[in-house]
Amino acid sequence: MLARDLMTKDLVTVPPDMPLSAVARLMAERGISGVPVVGPDGALLGMLTEGDLIRRIAAAADKPTSWFAGLFAAPGAQAARFAKTHGRRARDAMTTAVHTATEDTPIEQIAALFERTGIRRVPILREGKLVGIVSRADLLRALLDAEETRAPAKRSDAEIRRDIVHRMKEQPWADTFFVFPEVKDGAVTFYGFCRSDAVEQGLRVLAESVPGVTSVSFDLSRPPPFVATA
Repeated sequence: MLARDLMTKDLVTVPPDMPLSAVARLMAERGISGVPVVGPDGALLGMLTEGDLIRRIAAAADKPTSWFAGLFAAPGAQAARFAKTHGRRARDAMTTAVHTATEDTPIEQIAALFERTGIRRVPILREGKLVGIVSRADLLRALLDAEETRAPAKRSDAEIRRDIVHRMKEQPWADTFFVFPEVKDGAVTFYGFCRSDAVEQGLRVLAESVPGVTSVSFDLSRPPPFVATA
């Protein structure tokens, strides 16, 4: 699935000279936590989020920088922080270093970006122009839709077992020499020795991801001292 398949196209955007008080009111009334700032030609200039506005409020409690510390701080950085925390327009408080994607970006890459950076939304651009936004909520909806529409696969127990064993061999923690899956009517049972509850959880998740599996259970023991599982 690509960004174009789940991005929100009906966007709320603001111009760069919109007063921050008006932006805050807009975000509160619409129940949104961030808005793109765009130019007259539709080009993305930055993102303005609740975090940017809260940072501006919190800056009021900052103590003035001492003259000594000021000797070691870059004047440009100081000026940029002052403008961001004291400005009154969207262009002053917005974040300009924005992570973006295109309509053809796979959603897996966007999910990885969310996890790596902690951001909540990614603007989608076409030739530099804003055409949509993918948020964390959009990814969650896509995941739920996929789960609801996934039809149970009709597979033989032998096929299911081969698939599980193959996937176990791809995972170095799965202890394939000491853990043995058996399948009956789609129900998987793991037998043997297991090092920890974490490995057991991993095996359950692995088995549940295999098409055709209906349930997962365990008949496992902790390995005795003479069995080396690591």
